[in-house]
Amino acid sequence: MDHTTASNTIRSGVAPLRIFLVEDSVDVRDLMIETLSEIPGVVFAGFSEEEDDALQKIDADSFDVLILDIELKQGNGMSLLRTLSKSAKPLNSLKIIFSNNVSNAFRRAGEQYGVRFFFDKSSEFTKLRNLLAALGTGLPDH
Repeated sequence: MDHTTASNTIRSGVAPLRIFLVEDSVDVRDLMIETLSEIPGVVFAGFSEEEDDALQKIDADSFDVLILDIELKQGNGMSLLRTLSKSAKPLNSLKIIFSNNVSNAFRRAGEQYGVRFFFDKSSEFTKLRNLLAALGTGLPDH
């Protein structure tokens, strides 16, 4: 039995928490995928490092959580959120910003586009992991 199957069994048949990650730093992205994939009940639905590519992938697949950085190789996370908010296809995923850009202006803009959580990439990775662990096991997020 692989890790994903074991996690699903532990969660009593609940579908895995599918995460889509928009992050352009290979090192950060690899660390996040490796670490967060160890959480029972959490799987990565995919990733992108550019705004246009992310839009295509988000439109083509479904997932439960969108984690995005603000600065990307092409485009940016705020523009991505703005485009998604105007899309004909509703995005019902939990939106989380994980970025080094932690100003109040970015936080307010993120909230305008439905971001529920905003984590500082340099100091709050553990908080992000704990939130996803709670969501992955079906526990409340507050």
